Amino acid sequence: MAVDTSVNIGDLNLANPIMTASGTFGYGEEFTPFVNLSSLGAIVVKGISLNPRPGNPPPRVVETASGMLNAIGLQNVGVDRFITEKMTMIRTLGAKVVVNILGDSLDDYRELAARLDDVDGIAAIEVNISCPNVKKGGVAFGTDPLMAAKVADVVVRQSSRPVIIKLSPNVTDITVIARAVEEAGVTAISLINTLMGMAIDIRTARPKLANIIGGLSGPAIKPVALRMVYQVASVVKIPVIGIGGITTLDDVIEFMMAGATAVQIGTANFVNPAVSGELVVGFKKYLEDSGRSTATELIGCVLR
Repeated sequence: MAVDTSVNIGDLNLANPIMTASGTFGYGEEFTPFVNLSSLGAIVVKGISLNPRPGNPPPRVVETASGMLNAIGLQNVGVDRFITEKMTMIRTLGAKVVVNILGDSLDDYRELAARLDDVDGIAAIEVNISCPNVKKGGVAFGTDPLMAAKVADVVVRQSSRPVIIKLSPNVTDITVIARAVEEAGVTAISLINTLMGMAIDIRTARPKLANIIGGLSGPAIKPVALRMVYQVASVVKIPVIGIGGITTLDDVIEFMMAGATAVQIGTANFVNPAVSGELVVGFKKYLEDSGRSTATELIGCVLR
């Protein structure tokens, strides 16, 4: 039986729901020996800021039970080098490209969205709102509904492409943030970003990360991510993209049944750099074996 694996994120059509997560897939080129990038729904590149960022000092990655902590510090080449060097390379890879952006102020987000809107080869913009607003005392945009909506609004106004907002799980009620950014006009919501955590070396009595606190990702956070995807998909009308501990085909199916239109593969890329391509193949076979003719039949079936 012929099956249709495609899904739509607003006007953005993906050949299948398998995407890669920002910060875990570099700028794509590093994974070309392992994955045919054109076979994926899309790749999401490492977060881009207005100016280059060196990131935090090492150690900045620590393995944990069923996951990892990272405190990379949003290291990236900055928007100028991204446009002139990275996008020139990425356009040769044959993949649909989603560019993740981050900033310290509304003006940062506004300028990034405007600068990138003129660049060929970008399919959509994903907005990281887990960053601290330096003009508001370091409070993260993503923890305040009003600030989250303001960021969403400035990017939507500057971008002619679909805008995806990536939500932080480090909030009391994620549905409040989700509804706020939906009302601001975003195309879709991706969730979740990492949970905050730490680890201690009992031999030295010192934190294992130089930054002390880092972002927890991997299979350990999957139940939390799945719950939040379910909650958000229950209250918004726009597409939801699931992220958090997705490693196996069963994980992909669970997230879609909970309401995700697509998923992003993150920490699993470090364990098996070929995993995203394998999941594309496995997803098509699952549809064939289950008697479903389209991927969209799965989306939110737990909600119905």
